Amino acid sequence: MHNKFLYIWIPTIKFMSDITIDYILRATWQAVARMYNEEAKEFDSTMAVGFTLLSIDPKTGTPSTALGPKMGMEATSLSRILKSMEEKGLIKRKPNPNDGRGVLIHLTAFGLEKRNHSKAVVLRFDDVVKDNISEEKLDHFFEVMNTINSLIAEKKIHTKETTN
Repeated sequence: MHNKFLYIWIPTIKFMSDITIDYILRATWQAVARMYNEEAKEFDSTMAVGFTLLSIDPKTGTPSTALGPKMGMEATSLSRILKSMEEKGLIKRKPNPNDGRGVLIHLTAFGLEKRNHSKAVVLRFDDVVKDNISEEKLDHFFEVMNTINSLIAEKKIHTKETTN
């Protein structure tokens, strides 16, 4: 019920000052995640699995230790996803020839097929957005997102030096 209210409420906002940047970021990401999960459900999958498939190098594999940081995920969450993906035949683990203790995550043929589908879904999203928003506005969007990411990375948001 909350989500339906969100869809009705956001377009009727009269002043941008009525909502916070955090709120619109969160609400938009939740809508995007819901959209991806609805698409993935049709293929007995999830957005997290699709994102993982896209994060694995299809030619050389990806070290399991590099996958979590690359995706911004905790090791325990990633471990559960990888176990599920291995059980579904999407990935296989192989010893890392450059690190005797490490493991490389490789896509199976089935995993590569699902990766290609995930990539097509993401590219379709990009195309639809680009068809409906001018290049200038998208440039500003990326500039704003990069600035927000920099402020967070540089710990300038919640520090004692922050001023209003």
